[in-house]
Amino acid sequence: MRQPGPNIGQRQPWKEDREAPAQIVVTFDDNQLAMRLFGRHSEHLALVERRLDVSIDQRGNHVTIEGPAEACDRARRTLETLYEHLREGHDITSGDVEGAIRQVTLKPAREAEGAEQTGFEQIRLRKRLVRARTPGQDAYLRALRTNTLIFATGPAGTGKTWLAVAYAVLLFERREVDRIVLSRPAVEAGERLGFLPGDMREKVDPYLRPIYDAFYDLMDRGMVERALQSGEIEIAPLAFMRGRTLSNAAVILDEAQNATSMQMKMFLTRLGEHSRMIVTGDPSQIDLPSGQNSGLIEAVKLLRGLENIALCEFSAADVVRHELVSRIVSAYDAADAAKKKTEKRS
Repeated sequence: MRQPGPNIGQRQPWKEDREAPAQIVVTFDDNQLAMRLFGRHSEHLALVERRLDVSIDQRGNHVTIEGPAEACDRARRTLETLYEHLREGHDITSGDVEGAIRQVTLKPAREAEGAEQTGFEQIRLRKRLVRARTPGQDAYLRALRTNTLIFATGPAGTGKTWLAVAYAVLLFERREVDRIVLSRPAVEAGERLGFLPGDMREKVDPYLRPIYDAFYDLMDRGMVERALQSGEIEIAPLAFMRGRTLSNAAVILDEAQNATSMQMKMFLTRLGEHSRMIVTGDPSQIDLPSGQNSGLIEAVKLLRGLENIALCEFSAADVVRHELVSRIVSAYDAADAAKKKTEKRS
């Protein structure tokens, strides 16, 4: 039997025009969940206001939403979606609020296209539930489910690596793969590392730290440590992949824009039987020496359109970090576009 949820106040008949001003009142039955829904200092409500251009007044567990009728309806559905997440035992962050807003905004378009599923894809892990927060992330998770090799390109903060690790953990927990192998072309294994103290693992670990952080976020720490000790999870520089065949594994290459063409070919040909391979990178942040081409850009051009290979391209609209990150990425993209336009003229 469905538990009681939010109660929606009735609209006046004259408020049916989508652009006409409207008012909706939502009451949440659980006061504690309502406070978590609103966020500290009502930050979640403020985010909904900014994104959907509505006015929200909160008194106790009652929320009054005012603005254009369609925007008010989207705000209501956003809050109801987030409240449902909380009732299911999940925490919510500002990123979840952004994702819920994007989901309800996308829903009418999908219904118009006759899509069977209007919600974003999700991954249910033992530790937590992982949901796509943007249309780009949604397409990414769908591609991961149906392809053997996936390229994910786009700016920082779009969840390329984090979702790749989440999907690898899902396959590992279901025992569809025996191990997870993650790699990065972090730095050369020579002079630069030589200035750092410690053995090889202690030298390269700082460059692979984002991958460790993703694991600890998605799995229990004890399980991660045991899997690292047993070799069921392996995190290593790209140079260590040479000469190997990776079978029954979920294999991820992160920061792939810094792999040379030769390194990329070497890595892609490590793919063995019953394995999945995910390659992520940001073509706008290539740190290779001048004159060296990015193996990621070349591989995408060569392999685009081949069967069982998917390409997922993210944009600033898919950034799920702080809302300013999306604006920063857009500003840099605009500057790059203007620079290229000037170069073409000259």
